[in-house]
Order: sequence, then C-alpha cells, then structure tokens
Amino acid sequence: MGTTSVRVVSLLPSATEIVLALGAGESLVGVSHSCDHPGVAHLPRLTRTRVPKGATSGEINAVVRDCLGKGESLYTIDVDALGALEPDLIITQGLCEVCAVSGREVRGALGGIQLAPRVLSSEPQTLVQVLESIVEIGSALGKDTEAAALVASLQRRVEAVCVRTALLSHHPRVAFLEWLDPPMCGGHWNPELVAMAGGADGIGKPGLASRTIRWDDVVAWQPEVLCVACCGYPADQTRRELDPFLRRPELASLPCIRTGRVHVFDGVALFARPGPGIVDSLEQLSLVLAR
Repeated sequence: MGTTSVRVVSLLPSATEIVLALGAGESLVGVSHSCDHPGVAHLPRLTRTRVPKGATSGEINAVVRDCLGKGESLYTIDVDALGALEPDLIITQGLCEVCAVSGREVRGALGGIQLAPRVLSSEPQTLVQVLESIVEIGSALGKDTEAAALVASLQRRVEAVCVRTALLSHHPRVAFLEWLDPPMCGGHWNPELVAMAGGADGIGKPGLASRTIRWDDVVAWQPEVLCVACCGYPADQTRRELDPFLRRPELASLPCIRTGRVHVFDGVALFARPGPGIVDSLEQLSLVLAR
C-alpha cells in the first residue's frame, strides 16, 4: 500500500473526491468553498465565489458575463490562509474559468507568499482523460497502486454499461442540457456518456466545451429524451427552473414532452465533476435511456 505525507490543498470538488477515494484524506489540509464531501467538512475553505447564494441560472449567467467582460475572476483565494497551511501540492483546474479557481489564478496568488508548492491542474475533457487524471493525482500522492485499482474498478463498471447498451434495439435522440437560461448543451465527457448509455446526442460534441444554444436547436433535434443536469444545481432547483420552459408553445410538441421522458439529475455530484462520480452519472443515465 502506498503512503503519503504530502500536504494537499484541493480547490476542485472532483479532486477532493479523488483524494478521498484513494484513501489519502489525511493529506488534505484545505479545500475550496464548493468541496462538499462530508469527509472534508472540518477543513478550512480557501476560496469564495461572487455568485449570490440562491441565484437563478439567468442571474448567475449575468454575473458570469459581467466578471468575464471585466477580465475578473468569479472567485477569490484566501492567500493568507493558504500560506499558513504551507501545502506541498495544490490541485486545481484549467478546464473552465466559470466552474472553479484556475491554475493561473493559483499561481498568481502564490506570487504574494513565500511558497512554491507544486500546482497540479486537472483538465480532462473525455472519460478516458478523467480516468487518467485519477492516475496522475494518485502518482502525486504516492498512491499509484490505489489509483490503478480505482481506475480498474471504474472501467469494469463502464464496460458493464456498454455491454447492456449493445443489446438495445433503439437508441433514442437525446437532448442533454447543462444550463437553462440561456440553454447550454452538454460538453466535454457528457455527449460521450450519452452515447455510452445508449442515446444519440445531436447537439453536444464529445470532447468539446459546453456551448450556448437556442431552444430552436432543441426543437430541430426533436429529442425523444430530454436530460437536464444544471452544473452546480441540485435536482429540485433545476426542476423548478425547468418547468416554465417546458410550457413554452414551441416545446410542447416535442416527442420527449408528449411521452413524459424528461429527466432531471443532480448537477452537483453528477455529470459536472470529472472524478469517480462520472461513472455514477453514466449508470444513472443508462437507466433512464433504457426505459
């Protein structure tokens, strides 16, 4: 079994979940404001967001556009607290400037304190790369054996889904949305998950970022199944915001509306976090597409 004495700060919920899944939770000394795993509830929070609590998707979009338009970050880092923790390793991301603190921002913050920890920036865009990031984090923690075992376990579960999918006689047209106001299609690994689960996503592009679309794009695709997992939203919040959109006249005739095949997922733990929970997401998606 590998051991670790490295002091780790994780500024990414998926990385925190990976560290815990590898049995290295004792190495964590600080996390981000959005790291919500019960195993890190006692740790100091080193980031804050400018997004108001309880904001709607439209309000969040306005804050994001305002910050990005000004060249400002959505997040602040508690540099003094970070310095006091004296981490050896900081794990963050470079995939999405909206989702979490970026590696660039972390390096900028480190310029103000006398520390030179390793900054590991996790940037997976596909399922394979998610699994590779687990190996990379495991190596940084001295947990190579544990990482290999975790990845092998996740791969077996993925293969089990693909075996079931191969038996399906019909692969429904799926519209997968990551945001509602404005609508945004699934990006990165999510179109890939749709295909693995047995669906056909004609809007999202595997390996590419989520992008803003129009409701007309959804109408043109005529989805037989609508799946919605708003990034960072619990299912009940997404459902409340989705209901008014489903009453729009142009959507009423969609096959998914007529048959009631509209599925809302938790966008906090599922689909948005490139860690072990990605396979949970795939399994849940496969269940609704097989109905």
